[in-house]
Amino acid sequence: MNIIQKAYFGLYNKEIDREVIVKYSGKFSSYNANVKYTSRKIEFHLSKDWRGVSEEIRIGLFQHLIAKLFKTKRTTMNMDMYEYFVKNIHIALPKKVEDATLQASFDRVNDDYFDGLFDKPSIGWGSKSKSQLGLYDYHTDKIRMSAIFKNAPDELIDCVMYHELLHKKHKFKSTGTRSHHHTRAFRDDEHNFKDYQEIEKKLSRWAAKHRIKSWFWG
Repeated sequence: MNIIQKAYFGLYNKEIDREVIVKYSGKFSSYNANVKYTSRKIEFHLSKDWRGVSEEIRIGLFQHLIAKLFKTKRTTMNMDMYEYFVKNIHIALPKKVEDATLQASFDRVNDDYFDGLFDKPSIGWGSKSKSQLGLYDYHTDKIRMSAIFKNAPDELIDCVMYHELLHKKHKFKSTGTRSHHHTRAFRDDEHNFKDYQEIEKKLSRWAAKHRIKSWFWG
């Protein structure tokens, strides 16, 4: 029984009834993966980093993808192992900060709101996103800030940095096939940023200045 068959059997207690294809690619960022399917086959695409991960955790990854695919509200011990792995993988990854402005923002936010206790993630500028102001990637422990903030006031950069670091703090909560990233505890913490409501208005005005009509937190 191969690893996909083990994953499927562990979820449904029966053998898989489609052709299965697994492809490892260097095009993915670290530890990312996705799945596609037709009536005849299921195709998994994984980052090459998954090759060296234990079978128990990879079974959990495949079960996670299969459960999402078929909207199965069920968890297994392997899925719990996979979730723990994703939440803690950042510890072993190399870190890089690409810009002095972002370095200074991280230092201020880490000192002011997290008592300087956070290990530094990788941080860099992204594109001039038309929607997301920032994004935290759990798999790579990387923050990407929208390039619209390259000349923004420190307080706006710091607010976005704070939001993304809250993702690093709170991780995510899985219920069935869904992962919740903005939990009640997250939202409570979010409002602890100094003058949060006023800063949020300034963020909206800054986004509008860059012709972004609507945006959401990543």
